[in-house]
Amino acid sequence: MIIANISTPLLGLVDTAVMGHLDNASFLAAVALAGLIFNFLFWGFGFLRMGTAGLSAQAFGANNTLELNAILLRAMVLAASISLLLLVFQQSIAAFSFYLINCNDSIEPLAQQYFYIRIWSAPACLCQYVILGWFLGRQNTTSPLLIVVTTNACNICLDLLFVVHYGMNTEGVALASVLAEYIGLIFGVLLVIRNIPVSSLSLSWPHLFQADKIKAMLLINGHLFVRTLCLIFTFSFFTVQGAKFGSAILAANAILMNFQTFMAYALDGFAHAAEALIGRALGAKNKALFQQSIKTTALWSLLVALLFTLTFNFAGQDIINSLTHLTEVREPAYEYLPWLIALPLISFSSFLLDGVFIGATLSRQMRDCILLSLFLVFLPSWYYTQDLANHGLWLALSLFMLMRTLIMLGYYLYYQRSIMQSLA
Repeated sequence: MIIANISTPLLGLVDTAVMGHLDNASFLAAVALAGLIFNFLFWGFGFLRMGTAGLSAQAFGANNTLELNAILLRAMVLAASISLLLLVFQQSIAAFSFYLINCNDSIEPLAQQYFYIRIWSAPACLCQYVILGWFLGRQNTTSPLLIVVTTNACNICLDLLFVVHYGMNTEGVALASVLAEYIGLIFGVLLVIRNIPVSSLSLSWPHLFQADKIKAMLLINGHLFVRTLCLIFTFSFFTVQGAKFGSAILAANAILMNFQTFMAYALDGFAHAAEALIGRALGAKNKALFQQSIKTTALWSLLVALLFTLTFNFAGQDIINSLTHLTEVREPAYEYLPWLIALPLISFSSFLLDGVFIGATLSRQMRDCILLSLFLVFLPSWYYTQDLANHGLWLALSLFMLMRTLIMLGYYLYYQRSIMQSLA
């Protein structure tokens, strides 16, 4: 899962590098701002993966093959429905999004160009979320690895083809993403057909559309949706506020956020493992598996977080140099690099606990944690540190990550006893 996950931020690094080596920082800034919109649209519907993984893991642990396959089909119907709405209302979404971002006149046309191409990847992206979550719930991490790496490898190759070879800019990056997502979806569907149990043939329409099962799925997904929107809002607010300090700061923050994203996706490998193992342990009522899963994933998350901190400390400037040749972007990136050096150790526990909560289907608690961290910590911290300019933004983000960890840990300790009793 770590290998699969880090291919996604690797794609972001390639996008940043190909844009960062063009002659104008506006191209990199445009992709960064347009990317905000798709963080809301696509990452916002990440509940399709998380909810499917948690429910599937518990069905797998209970050895309920019929329900396992019903979960896949219900989630695919939901993903297709959401995708259709996004395509139908794309003009309204774009108008509202660019009104909120309020970027300058030189960047907005490039960002809009990116948006109207990339939006057509919605069906492929959201259906992929479902397939990835379903495989993960079935304790199959090989298939997600193959799907994600195939998608992102195609995206990187198409990026280089369209931008470097054919001389395209933002439209080339967007087109590469669209084509790669559909290639990945086709590959994912083929893997599902290959892996789906024969018992799925007996799946009936009444079982598929059981009211209580659909209600439970929508309730869990609703909580996860709010949680994800709050998380996206935090990073989007960070980017928009950074844009007020000029294109150079915006581009520097975009480069540094690639560090954070790369680290988060790598550590999410342990979170995904926790989702699958915790869900399986609860479905099978296996206390030993639950305890061992917590200990092992926590230990390795800490070790990998420490590795990222050391890497950012000793090689951070070299990485920045590889992503852009623009001096006006490099210098501020160097200045704010220390925040990135500290973030892995501050935030790794929150990523891991996300996986634990998803596996245990504690979606309401996940939602509450993020709401408290956003409104009681991040926004007040930003407001009272505006005199620190961009350093204030990074301070607010770091405090947000720290508080999120502490609140989730408190929730976990509170529910741990009842969970252990259910496994006894």
